[in-house]
Amino acid sequence: MSDANYSIRSVQRVCDILDLVQSNPDGLSLMDFAQATELPKSSVFRYLATLEQRGYVERTETGDYRLGLSLIGERIDTVARRLRPQLERLRDALGETVNLGLLDGDRVAYLEIVESLASIRNAPHQGEREVIHATALGKVLAAKMAPAEVEAILKREGMAKLTANTISTVSDFMAELERVREQGFAVDDEENEIGGRCVAVAVTGTTLPLAVSLSAPTSRLPREDVVRVAGVMAAAISQAAAFADTEIVLSQ
Repeated sequence: MSDANYSIRSVQRVCDILDLVQSNPDGLSLMDFAQATELPKSSVFRYLATLEQRGYVERTETGDYRLGLSLIGERIDTVARRLRPQLERLRDALGETVNLGLLDGDRVAYLEIVESLASIRNAPHQGEREVIHATALGKVLAAKMAPAEVEAILKREGMAKLTANTISTVSDFMAELERVREQGFAVDDEENEIGGRCVAVAVTGTTLPLAVSLSAPTSRLPREDVVRVAGVMAAAISQAAAFADTEIVLSQ
């Protein structure tokens, strides 16, 4: 009996849809899926709705569908583990706490934290989730998102003024994101906590929504040192992430 006799058409269609989702990390519309699979929109919608319930896909603010955390979670965990040695090298080279995070729902989640060896240090807790408008990680991840998605998050979460430096209006935050895109890094300048400064860069070389930040007391991370630190972080992390993610793809 040939393998074709064991084929189940509905399962094949689900696999086709998941292949499309994984090949288009920015998301596709319902019409895009219907055209690519040559299925009626109503049928595609039912498949996508089921996958969304299981967390295999998620819907963006614009209504497009992209890969959900249930599918990318294991991949993220694997890349995070493989990046940890590079995070430790960055900690040792720069002397401060280094964090790996991603956008989890409407907040930034810390996946890996490599604490500074100094007795006085700025370090969040693993698994902690913080708002996007007052963190360097949040800014650099939001800078890669569509403006409508960012505005929707800010509307749901609000923009609490955590310190006198916290950006608390949508227009100011959107202008800040434009600066982040231009310079290639984000800064939390005592916006989340007085006495703390953070620098964050997006993790490139992978389609995963990851970013790395360095947290330090303002006394040890002066403003004039931010550009240099961001450059060191970007060079080290991008190369390591591309290698780690490629290894995962090749092993699948």
